[in-house]
Amino acid sequence: MGYKVLIVEDDASFGVMLRNWFRKNGEEATLCGKVSDAQNVLEKNSFDLVLTDLRLPDGDGIDLLTWIQKQKNPPPVVIMTSYGEVKTAVSAIKLGAVDYLEKPIQPTILKEKIEQIFSRPTEKSPVATAASPKDNQEDGMPEMVYGKSPAAKVLLDYVQLVAPTNLSVLITGESGTGKEYAARMVHERSRRKDKPFLAVDCGSLSKELAPSELFGHLKGSFTSAVSDKKGVFELANGGTVFLDEVGNLSYEVQVQLLRTIQEWKIRPVGAATDIKVDVRMIVATNENLETAVSEGRFREDLFHRLNEFPIKLPPLRERSEDLPLFLDFFLKKANEELGRQIAGFTPESFLLLRQYRWPGNLRELRNVVRRAVLMTQAEQITPADLASFLSTASTTEEVPFLHLGENERQQIEEALKIAKGNKTHAAKLLKIDRKTLYNKLHQYGIDL
Repeated sequence: MGYKVLIVEDDASFGVMLRNWFRKNGEEATLCGKVSDAQNVLEKNSFDLVLTDLRLPDGDGIDLLTWIQKQKNPPPVVIMTSYGEVKTAVSAIKLGAVDYLEKPIQPTILKEKIEQIFSRPTEKSPVATAASPKDNQEDGMPEMVYGKSPAAKVLLDYVQLVAPTNLSVLITGESGTGKEYAARMVHERSRRKDKPFLAVDCGSLSKELAPSELFGHLKGSFTSAVSDKKGVFELANGGTVFLDEVGNLSYEVQVQLLRTIQEWKIRPVGAATDIKVDVRMIVATNENLETAVSEGRFREDLFHRLNEFPIKLPPLRERSEDLPLFLDFFLKKANEELGRQIAGFTPESFLLLRQYRWPGNLRELRNVVRRAVLMTQAEQITPADLASFLSTASTTEEVPFLHLGENERQQIEEALKIAKGNKTHAAKLLKIDRKTLYNKLHQYGIDL
């Protein structure tokens, strides 16, 4: 068996699902439904990790965390929280939790966080990845596809242009467009690629927690500061700091951030002297920072410091040529993750996906594919497998796959690839009859 994990969850079905997931991945998992039951089990057994819900019948995860911290050789604790309880989870991190997971929990995220926790050096109260640094993967960027649309090519050109410089980069775009991935692309192509890449979700940092997470603190500087702590900027020295949703930082923290960028010095909470740092700044936001500046919510001088090179990520609906590539990629990953062997999408389901506007962009597309792979009972995903996951309000008017005179050969080859060589299915995707397709195949010299 692998690591020993204790799951504390009063929702029996969800708890069993988590336990089975851990066991399937080679870990030894035990399930409890109450704080008291968990304490009894912990007194008799040792565990490598405790995964506990925030709300329990006879207390909460904070009570259990506090009790665990008082035990000899306490295991790391991860708090599970529902939407709207993130601030409480962040408070738990200050009390010693190593991380938190927001429900509904996605298996890929859970796996990533578990791997990060067990790969960290042993230390008291390590920094949480959800609210602060995410360690750079040993093999570089997470696997992904670039796309071949004009918008994707422009993005790659911009990344390759700015990456070798030290310019601060401001990445904008709708939620789910892949802003952190773009930031990692810049880092991996920079001269700092062998140094740390640390990402911070500014949306989960409270006004009180942010200075400590970003700049560190000294032991005794506030009530729960039981030891010295290095902040993100010191940990990332020589590498890249990525601040996601930077517009959520409080005005006071913006002042501290501006001073850091101007002087490349930080002062930990409770310290009397500065520490020199050398980092590359990349920030991202899905709001208009210029509007925030005009409304007095964001400092203008900080905005100009961060906006030395802007990159705007297009929404998925504006790069429809890339949809087949993303579908193939997410289908492959979902099959691997869920142990399925779904062959692909029927022509009708592909048309439905193509007509959808994807308000949640790549994140939504990934989730829809994962759910469809889990739910379908056929070899291919059908419209019925997708219907409950797609909002009818976000479906566009029917858009033909082929635009005559516009990259016809490329469109035909793509349709044949999606249809796995089936000419009838390819003709449906192209919204032409089978005879017209054969004429086009002959015209472009495409092998039959």
